[in-house]
Amino acid sequence: MPNKLAVVAVGGNSLIRDDKHVTVEDQMVALRETAHHIVDMIEAGWDLAIGHGNGPQVGFILRRSEIAAKVEGMHEVPLDVCGADSQGAIGYEFQQALQNEYHKRGIEKGAATVITQMLVDKNDPAFQKPSKPIGSFMDEAEAKRRESEMSWSVVEDAGRGWRRVVPSPLPKKILELDSVKLLLNAGVTVITVGGGGIPVVDKGKGEHQGVAAVIDKDFASSLLAQEIGAELFLIATAVEKVAINFGKPEQKWLDKMTLAEAKQYLAEGTHFAKGSMAPKVQAITWFLENGGKQALITNPENIGRALRGETGTWIVP
Repeated sequence: MPNKLAVVAVGGNSLIRDDKHVTVEDQMVALRETAHHIVDMIEAGWDLAIGHGNGPQVGFILRRSEIAAKVEGMHEVPLDVCGADSQGAIGYEFQQALQNEYHKRGIEKGAATVITQMLVDKNDPAFQKPSKPIGSFMDEAEAKRRESEMSWSVVEDAGRGWRRVVPSPLPKKILELDSVKLLLNAGVTVITVGGGGIPVVDKGKGEHQGVAAVIDKDFASSLLAQEIGAELFLIATAVEKVAINFGKPEQKWLDKMTLAEAKQYLAEGTHFAKGSMAPKVQAITWFLENGGKQALITNPENIGRALRGETGTWIVP
């Protein structure tokens, strides 16, 4: 009997636990732990495609680039290339952690990273309203210089200084999808759509070009799950379950949610934090609306228990 197929979207907390553990070595320790829980899932009979966040890592790459430009006159690294850098580095750390865990358990299986481009629509309304802050804080003079010389969009950020903001368009098409499917069909665990994928636009005549934008990794993982026909879409995040009325006296943890309930909670707009839980629930509604059978939100250490129905929040059509 062939294995079941799932997409696991791993949050940034699985790489960087807190602001005291941010080095590459710290990230590798955190990933070894996450890999342990993911391989439990593989031992239970699942084949996996894994998506991951890259926000802090891209921030570090940008900061190094900015410092090198300021101090040594080095060229700065464009945002799409920063995304590619992070996919390669995190992919390397992830696949090594998985391969070592397979070796420990005597599992004969491969793990590979696919540097993934994600087609976005150049007419996506997000390009008219850049809203995603990236990179370092600047003073007003530096921000205005970059705005005029480099066509950056900049905003003043809550009295802490000025920052660059970039668009966050919706993912439309995974350009390396056929390669991902080939690897999955060969039984390889595939790390893909890292950080939501590297955003590219169609230049016409079938040519693509990278753009300065950031794609939500849960939206990208949802598209991946739809395109490969995954039986399960699992979002591994910082919490064991989803709550409604989060942070309020009437807060309630959910074991199960239907698609209709999830859409109602999103529409009410008061239950899920905009930058964290709301896009996760939104990503799952898209998966279920497009033929997905079931989705699960929990933290990495509880993946095994959640798959046995002991914890986590299940979302079903």
